[in-house]
Amino acid sequence: MDYLKAVVLALVEGITEFLPVSSTGHMILLEDFLQLGQDPEFADAFMVIIQLPAILSVLLYFWKDLWPWHGGDNKDTGETLRLWMLVGIAFIPAVILGLLLDEIMETYLFHSLPVACALIIGGIVLIMIERRNHSHAIESIHDLTAKQALGIGFFQCLALIPGTSRSAATIIGGLLLGANRSVAAEFSFFLAIPTMLAATCYTLMKRGLSFTGEQWILLGLGSVVSFVVAYLSIAFLMNYIKQRSFTVFGIYRIFLGALVLLYLFIMQ
Repeated sequence: MDYLKAVVLALVEGITEFLPVSSTGHMILLEDFLQLGQDPEFADAFMVIIQLPAILSVLLYFWKDLWPWHGGDNKDTGETLRLWMLVGIAFIPAVILGLLLDEIMETYLFHSLPVACALIIGGIVLIMIERRNHSHAIESIHDLTAKQALGIGFFQCLALIPGTSRSAATIIGGLLLGANRSVAAEFSFFLAIPTMLAATCYTLMKRGLSFTGEQWILLGLGSVVSFVVAYLSIAFLMNYIKQRSFTVFGIYRIFLGALVLLYLFIMQ
């Protein structure tokens, strides 16, 4: 059963990590129903470690955009290095605020009720943003300015509230700052690399890596599933947004949040 649970958790992580529906929120909700093994510390570490393969999937999918020396000319190299600089600028607000508020967030907000409320509120905002008439001044990720990147970074801070969704927060920030859907989603993926890597390393420093042989097998299985599914999830979203809006994700968030609230009300 633990192997099946590991696959299910990794599937959910891979599917939801880059969609604007909150992977953290889904994992918290799943923890109420699935208990991975008898060691809570390992279960928490598992949730964090399987994010690393998702980061690798971003690097693989966008390799030519992210590697400065992939064989292009000096202009391409300069644009890629500038893109990494923008990602670094956008990363700063969340890492500072995350370190300051980590204990508060984990104590008071990592529960089903706050997650359900954040899912609903985020879904409503996502639908409202999509219904606005946007003037997309930014048609290429290389047209982003440092100021706009920092603004998206501040939007990412909203994702410290579980259920909000890091992807949703950064995509909404990009749309409001003038980016089209593709640019907003692409920059959200790139910003995930340092953000998720830092969060993973920070959590592992707190929890350690003292696992049994079977636990390492579960981690390996979960990592493979997470990597493959996350890669497919990125490919799906990049193709999806070329013709469709994010409204369906907003509707899904509201439905899921309402379902969780109903469940919590019945179980009282």
